[in-house]
Amino acid sequence: MMYSQQPVTNILPKTLSLISMLLMSSGMINLWTNNYTIMEWVISSPLSTPINMMILLDPLGQLYASIVLFISTNVLTFSKFYMKDDPFINRFTSLVLLFIMSMNLLIFIPHFMALLLGWDGLGITSFILIIYYQNPKSLGAGMITALMNRIGDVMILISIALTMNQGHWNILHMWTSPFIQFQATCILLAAATKSAQMPFSSWLPAAMAAPTPVSALVHSSTLVTAGVFLLIRFYPFLSNFSAFKPTLLLMAVSTMLMAGISATTECDMKKIIALSTLSQLGVMMTALGLGFPSMATFHMMTHALFKALLFICAGELIACHLHGQELRWMGNLMNQTPVATTCMLTANYALCGIPFMAGFYSKDMILETMMSNNYDFIMTSFAILSVTFTTLYSMRFSLTTLWGPRISSSMNSVKEPMNCTTPMLTMSFTSVIGGAILLWLTINPTPPTPLEPALKLLPLSMIMLGLMLSILLPLNIYKYPKLLTMSILNHASCMMWFLVPLSSQLQLKTPMLMSHHLLKTTDHSWLELMSGQGMMKSLSKMSTSVLLSSPDNPAHILLCSVLTMTTTMLFLF
Repeated sequence: MMYSQQPVTNILPKTLSLISMLLMSSGMINLWTNNYTIMEWVISSPLSTPINMMILLDPLGQLYASIVLFISTNVLTFSKFYMKDDPFINRFTSLVLLFIMSMNLLIFIPHFMALLLGWDGLGITSFILIIYYQNPKSLGAGMITALMNRIGDVMILISIALTMNQGHWNILHMWTSPFIQFQATCILLAAATKSAQMPFSSWLPAAMAAPTPVSALVHSSTLVTAGVFLLIRFYPFLSNFSAFKPTLLLMAVSTMLMAGISATTECDMKKIIALSTLSQLGVMMTALGLGFPSMATFHMMTHALFKALLFICAGELIACHLHGQELRWMGNLMNQTPVATTCMLTANYALCGIPFMAGFYSKDMILETMMSNNYDFIMTSFAILSVTFTTLYSMRFSLTTLWGPRISSSMNSVKEPMNCTTPMLTMSFTSVIGGAILLWLTINPTPPTPLEPALKLLPLSMIMLGLMLSILLPLNIYKYPKLLTMSILNHASCMMWFLVPLSSQLQLKTPMLMSHHLLKTTDHSWLELMSGQGMMKSLSKMSTSVLLSSPDNPAHILLCSVLTMTTTMLFLF
């Protein structure tokens, strides 16, 4: 079996890498020449609404698809190390390939009905990949993910039905109609469920039950960014709805703050990275809520680069610790895995927005735009505060794993294979210079933002504050252990502001209690007495009385036999 697996796992990353380079080159040429290509085939024309097959080759789609394929190349290369003991590696690779194809369908098809293929394809394949490990935790995570994403699927179907009055399903040429409020609401809810915005955020950390290569792909450039990409495509249409931007901004800032606070109390390595993804999705949605889809696109591309790197580094550390994800079990990793820890620090610096890293250019631009345009003070304050929490949990993550205490010897080292180091070093390079390249060569430069020096340095000051808190808080917790026993705050943070019980247990509690009550009062009581057990006891008493009355009478013996056979049949059937 190993010989049949090698060609697939070796050829596929090279093929995806070649396609990625071709798409990147074509996207750059189309961007510089301002060229857009639309190919359309008419499949059917029922009544006045034709059903077409359309392919859109625009700079946005080509550049983002090239990043998706670039990340997929590195993830598949890493999976050869991470999944080397899996006997079904070919099945896993095929599922990942279907996942990539679904995302590309969503990117390149601007037809509303055909777009549903990519949208549903992402949902189905993500469900299969999340339950890849057959255990109760994975099955529960897959179920909540599937049910939450089904809400978005229903919203997309309703939007398709409401679009029939326009006579077409081309998302590039939609105009206002009497149903714009309903259409915009449905599209916004669909994007919020797919990108895990408040109050649909609880499924994102649960999806960490999937293998780490899947998490690297899902949380960087495919599933969770599909909602952001959908809103970017529909932005010219949705911006006509007056309540769209304020609603989206409120959801995004709430998601940023909730994810940042929750990540500071989380101890599972992959869930911390998942919550950081949730926070960065809030940054992208904030840019859209401010009215700047180009900034949202810019941050979506840069975030994909360093978040995939962070997951790959975490995957190697998890594999070296016998697939344990507990943050407190790790420590002294700088001496054991120097390449992985160096690349992880690079990814964390990019995530925090350290100057001149990939995440700095997009995040700093969004925050400066928010401060300069006189938006709501509370929203702006919460957005800037979330930067502090991002630095806090990122540095806590680094300090605990890289330099934290551990029983193992400081001279103990772990062999890092080429299937790990090659993707990590490649993506570290893009995490350092990717933001600058995308800003200078692709994204239209924005004019300088007029700000006072204090406001200009405010994001950097919040980063430094988060760094100081990450060092001081552990010391104060050791001195004041009661900080860990603040039950309400700690419990709310661990439960993502109680979104986990509200989105799962709350809906199930009342029906389960009612069904349990009916089970006890009917099935296990009255129905048993009136049907099976009751009839059996009655017939047994009758047969006993007949036998005791005159056992030598043939009629009584025949009646007893009939009653015994009837009782046996009732008992069996």
